Amino acid sequence: MAPRTIAAVLVSVGAVLTALLPARHPEPAAHGKAAAFRVGLVFDVGGRGDKSFNDSAWLGLDRAQRELGVTTEIVEPSGAEDREAAMRLFAARHFDLVIGVGFIFSTDMNVVARDFPSTDFACIDYFPPSDGRIPNNVAGLVFREEEGSFLVGAVAGLVSHNKAVGFVGGMDVPLIRKFEAGYTAGVHYVCPACRVHAAFAGTTPEAFKDPAKGEALATSQISAGADVIFHASGTTGLGVFEAAHDMGVSAIGVDSDQYDEMPGVVITSMVKRVDVVVYDVIDQTLHHQFEGGMHAFGLKDDGIGYVDSGPHAAKIPDDVKARVAAIRTKVIDGEITVPR
Repeated sequence: MAPRTIAAVLVSVGAVLTALLPARHPEPAAHGKAAAFRVGLVFDVGGRGDKSFNDSAWLGLDRAQRELGVTTEIVEPSGAEDREAAMRLFAARHFDLVIGVGFIFSTDMNVVARDFPSTDFACIDYFPPSDGRIPNNVAGLVFREEEGSFLVGAVAGLVSHNKAVGFVGGMDVPLIRKFEAGYTAGVHYVCPACRVHAAFAGTTPEAFKDPAKGEALATSQISAGADVIFHASGTTGLGVFEAAHDMGVSAIGVDSDQYDEMPGVVITSMVKRVDVVVYDVIDQTLHHQFEGGMHAFGLKDDGIGYVDSGPHAAKIPDDVKARVAAIRTKVIDGEITVPR
C-alpha cells in the first residue's frame, strides 16, 4: 500500500473513532518545554464528578498539568467499546502516555499497547493477563487496598456500639473482595465478637453506579444491627450514605475523603492516593523514567491510608486513633499480615 493511501486510512480510522466517542475535553493549553508532552486519560465507570476514584485521578492529572506543564486531554466513556476506542485514538494521535482509570481497562489496554509499542500506557488497578505477559509499555499501578481497609475496619470495630458493622461492595470481583477481606479482618482484630454484614451491588460494572441498590443494601444491614457501614462501590456508595443518614448510623467513605458527601455521617474514609500515583507516572514518563510491569502501593509507601485528623475525623475518639496508629505501624513492620 502506498504511503499516501496508508495516511488516508489512518485519517479515516481516526474520524470513525472520533464519531464513536463522547466529546473530548481538552484542558487549557500548557506552557513551557513540557507542553509538547501529551497525556490522555480515560475515566472509569461513573466518570469525573464521582467524588471518589475518578476524581482522585483527575486531581493527579490536573496537578501534572499545572506543575509539570504537560498537555492533557480526558475522555468519559459510555461503554466498553468507548474505552478501547478512546485509548486507541490517543495512541493513534501519538500521545506520549495514555492512562486508563480502573481494572476494567486491563484487557483492552494490553491489546492497544501491543498495537502501539511506541506509546506508554498506565492502568490504575491493573489486572495482569493470566499468562503473566505484560506488554513492556504497560505500567500496572495497583494498591494494597486491604491494608487501608484493615485500618478502617479497626475503627469500625472500636466505635461500634452494637458489635455489628456492614460492608457494601460494588461489582463482585477480586479487587473489591480485597476491601471486604481487609475490612473484616480489621474489625475482628479489635472486636472478635463483632458481626460483619457484607453484600455486593452486582456482577457488572454498572454495580459501581447504582445508588438505589446501595441504599437498599445498607438499609438491610442497618436493620440487622449494623451501626457502621463501609462501602467500596463508587457512586453506589452515595445511597449507602443516604441510608446511614436516614437511619442514624455512621458511614465510612472510600478512595477519597468523602466527608462532604454526608457531613456528620461519614466519620472517616479509606484514602487511596490515586492522585499521587497518576502524577508520579506522568512525571516519570516525562523524564524518560517510565517502567513497565507491576507497581504496588500500600501503607508503607503512603499510597493507602485513612482520614485520621482534622474536622473530618472529629467523631473518632483520640484513644481509637492511637490504637489504629499502633496497628498501622504493625502492618508496615510486618507484625500483622492483612488477608487479601
